[in-house]
Amino acid sequence: MQQLLAAAAEMQSQLLNAQQELADTTVEGTSGGGLVKAVVSGQGELLDLTISPEAIDPSDLSESAQTIADLVLAAIRDASEGASELQQEAMGPLAQGFGGEGGMPGMPGMPGMPGMPGMVQGRVADDDEE
Repeated sequence: MQQLLAAAAEMQSQLLNAQQELADTTVEGTSGGGLVKAVVSGQGELLDLTISPEAIDPSDLSESAQTIADLVLAAIRDASEGASELQQEAMGPLAQGFGGEGGMPGMPGMPGMPGMPGMVQGRVADDDEE
């Protein structure tokens, strides 16, 4: 039991460190050949958005507005995809400890908690499922 508690404490520490690294990391996404740039944190929070003046066509403001909206969405999606990849890299190994192939750290062969009373496929059972 002591080994299980130590493994859980270590996993929690690793999780907190990974979350802090994500919060401190930024990812830039671009669209329109760099006309629009979006910066998000590693956690996916939009931090900055830059629109180049060249993205605006003063002779057709209506069309420019729609083009800019499309470019902004594309840049944010690009940055968010990068943040998602970072999250997978940072959190993926930790998630494996909860039901993944590797089991809990220090507890090989213990993939999560299946078979534990009150659990159904790794989740808490409803009263009528037990």
